[in-house]
Amino acid sequence: MLIFRGLHSTGKTPVALTIGNFDGVHLGHQALLKQLKMAAQPLGLSTAVLVFEPHPREFFTPQEAPVRLTSMREKLEFFATLDVDRVYVCRFDSSFAQMSAVDFIHALHEKLAAKFVLIGDDFRFGNRRSGDFELMEKIGEQQGFKVEVMHRVSHDGIRISSTAVRAALGEGDLRAAERYLGRPYSISGRVVHGDALGRQLGFPTANIQLMHNRPPLTGIFVVQVREDGLPPMQGVASLGVRPTVKQNGKPVLEVHLFDFSGDIYNKYLRVDFMHKLRDEVKYLDLQSLTQQIELDVCNAKQWFIQHD
Repeated sequence: MLIFRGLHSTGKTPVALTIGNFDGVHLGHQALLKQLKMAAQPLGLSTAVLVFEPHPREFFTPQEAPVRLTSMREKLEFFATLDVDRVYVCRFDSSFAQMSAVDFIHALHEKLAAKFVLIGDDFRFGNRRSGDFELMEKIGEQQGFKVEVMHRVSHDGIRISSTAVRAALGEGDLRAAERYLGRPYSISGRVVHGDALGRQLGFPTANIQLMHNRPPLTGIFVVQVREDGLPPMQGVASLGVRPTVKQNGKPVLEVHLFDFSGDIYNKYLRVDFMHKLRDEVKYLDLQSLTQQIELDVCNAKQWFIQHD
């Protein structure tokens, strides 16, 4: 998979293109990419995805922007598993925000060599979100490229969307999130040094670096941890601000792996969230916290036995 930065010419290789934020790369996104690939093959086109960084809402209203489900690296990893040929990462800044809808469409055709464009039925683009499917289809007919629309994907009457995934995760409903994603929700990151409190309490943890300060879920979870080329490892994870040991702390993802004693510092791991055990609680002292961790470990192991 080739990755390009910016909305600029990368040669004359014609592509079938889709556009969006793809936060979470959920089943709706996956259906879009599948339809794109099916359209590209008979036309002899490479598949390409145009994504924005940061999310437009993070640029316009950062305090009101939704929490991210996936980092850019995670998106790219999912695109690779879905056999996308090219990804264009376009920086969303003031200059790009002022681009007219017409200029944006011409850039897709002239700079990215788009011969086929597939967009969602609610996709808006250009300055003040003035562009829509009808405008792109009209200009496509004039410039000689085809435009199609992908309609919404639903599950049990609920439209699959990044918003629906966030809502499920916020409610602790990991099963619903998994239904919308087509896989367990996960966070990937590198193992970094922490304050070693878990080791002091008898439960050493791997501290996973978070790319954003606002994770879409918090609490204590049963998890599976994956590293490339190795079998999944079982564990229990805490994702939150650790109110017992910190005041006004930032979110931290700590994972205690069962029956593991290796060195994984600086390893890049993926944490799959399988089941929520409970919410975060502030305990009176470290002894009470240690007793609860012991219970969490026991409950997590029991969950794996029941779901073997």
